[in-house]
Amino acid sequence: MSEYTKQQLEQAIRKEDLRQVTEILAHEPKMINETSEDGILLALVAAGTGNLELVQLIVEYSMASMDITDGNHRNILHYGAASGNTELCRYLVERVGMSPDTGDRSLVTPLDIAHQAGNQELEAYFCHVLGAPLEEMYRNPIRTGMYPDPSIVRVGEDYYMVNSTFVFFPCIPISHSRDLINWEIIGHAITNPEWAGLDELEGGRGYWAPDISYDNGTFYVTATYRMNDDKTVYRKQIVVSSDKPQGPYSEPAFIDEDGIDPSLFHENGRHYMILNRGARILELSPDCKRQISPAKLLYYGSNKRAPEGSHLLKKDGWYYLFQAEGGTGIGHRITVSRSRELMGIYEPCPYNPIMRQHDRKAGIQRCGHGKPVNTQNGEWYIPYLCGRLVEDSYTVLGRETALDPITWTPDGWPLVNRLKGPSVIQKRPNLPFSEKKEADEHGKTERFDRGEFSKEWLSPRPMKPDAVRFDGGFLWLTSNREPLSSRDAHNILLKRQTDFCFTAWTKAKLAEVQGEYGLICYYDENTWVSCGVSSINKGEQPGEWIVTVTVREHIGHEDIVHEPTVLKTGSDQLTISVETEYLKRTFLLSDGQGNCAAAAALERVTYLSDEGICMGKRFTGAMVGIYAYSPCESFEAGFSEFGYRKQG
Repeated sequence: MSEYTKQQLEQAIRKEDLRQVTEILAHEPKMINETSEDGILLALVAAGTGNLELVQLIVEYSMASMDITDGNHRNILHYGAASGNTELCRYLVERVGMSPDTGDRSLVTPLDIAHQAGNQELEAYFCHVLGAPLEEMYRNPIRTGMYPDPSIVRVGEDYYMVNSTFVFFPCIPISHSRDLINWEIIGHAITNPEWAGLDELEGGRGYWAPDISYDNGTFYVTATYRMNDDKTVYRKQIVVSSDKPQGPYSEPAFIDEDGIDPSLFHENGRHYMILNRGARILELSPDCKRQISPAKLLYYGSNKRAPEGSHLLKKDGWYYLFQAEGGTGIGHRITVSRSRELMGIYEPCPYNPIMRQHDRKAGIQRCGHGKPVNTQNGEWYIPYLCGRLVEDSYTVLGRETALDPITWTPDGWPLVNRLKGPSVIQKRPNLPFSEKKEADEHGKTERFDRGEFSKEWLSPRPMKPDAVRFDGGFLWLTSNREPLSSRDAHNILLKRQTDFCFTAWTKAKLAEVQGEYGLICYYDENTWVSCGVSSINKGEQPGEWIVTVTVREHIGHEDIVHEPTVLKTGSDQLTISVETEYLKRTFLLSDGQGNCAAAAALERVTYLSDEGICMGKRFTGAMVGIYAYSPCESFEAGFSEFGYRKQG
């Protein structure tokens, strides 16, 4: 039996008693891998003291590994940064090989810790190591919320990106940027409801993995049109085109070739489509509306599992084939191969995968599906999809878009972020930086008195004709006749949830109607939770309303109706809000006259995530918005504003 205990070692570490620590570890070298009373590995506790000699002792003479982290995935440099000792951090960076840009589960880096503490000396050192001051860096993901399957093209000094929208309408956002970091939706590839073909499709189907390209004055967008599984053919490809990036785009032309994730490659006036399985290539007509050659396999893929998302790039006489492989969950990756001839033999890169998250505990996971872009200044970057998990299990925000630099080896191979995996913070591209507008997607109130709404709004499948009108400072939303759990419930207006912690609210006009209207947190027709005015009656006093609000959860085939909340008010508007903290949703009511009430508190809405239930294609992401429903006579629900604010 040992004469020493871990409590004695912890006490010696906290007292910074090097003699005692040395003596204990000489007898019990494995004891350094024990945890403190509050569950922290003792080597991390030592770093938190800021004592350089103590940490040197543990690093160089103990059995502690330097890949250790705490429950929040903070490593020894996080603890060293928290101590504030610059020399200790210098030792950990320069001798141990730790990096100041490594994020914990919440993507907080040692650099962030130094900055938040106001430690200018340590922050300056970390920035020197990373090659830029904090204000000249950007953070991943660059597009939070449901922005999967990014594809990008540069035209001059302008960058355009597309992302999947599945059954949401309008289809396939066209986003614009001048700096690769800040993006704004300027249009959509399909805005005509008659062209969308979404009405009968199940959630998670629709338009998958679009690609945007440009050739000879024309923008092209292609995507997979994924139908239900009840037909012989359930996958086709579409192509639309426009002379303006924002559109309008042409009516979709269908290419009857099975596969997913098409992209276009243009060369010498000829046009090619690449799509899976593996990477198959076929030639299109000059207007890109017809297939004029059979598909031929260029290369199956380096990982040999779920090869998709292929993009061709020609550089320095080589044709580079970028592919997404491994499936879109944990283990997703980007690989590359090349050939001297378009239809030649493709050689896999010896450094594959050139992008993959190897750390299963890191905050950014599911990294893959990227398309490179060359800036006007000669830098190379690649946007790619990623996912952030809550409790290691739930991708609530859906798959997002991240960005990392590409460097080229002397023998001509591309490396993403020097093979370090996805970055948390990164030096900005050498482009004119556009400061985010005050009213960005992480915090703004959108009022409807201007008679329009922003391009961020989506609906599950096209809305019915005349479903929305503006009048008297209100957006008037016509009610659905079908329940919200039906594919026929189209009159729902939604915005992407872009943060794990946020507050969203809407102001609804009170009126006696036979139906329900209010705020909704939505994933698809199979999973959602609503908080709505379910009945309203005039009170005893003039101008008084008695309002009943009901919270309803729909989880697969199960419906949960919470105890209604009754609020008496003299106002003609009611604010319905939801406070969200990861998986928790709290619904609140307020009339602006001091009358408030809590409608319901839901602790774990895991069903608002890709992994929430096993039902249908779970590829989208959580959204929040407004709805109106009546199984009887239709009515119009009035909303004067909708707000969203990031918390924390």
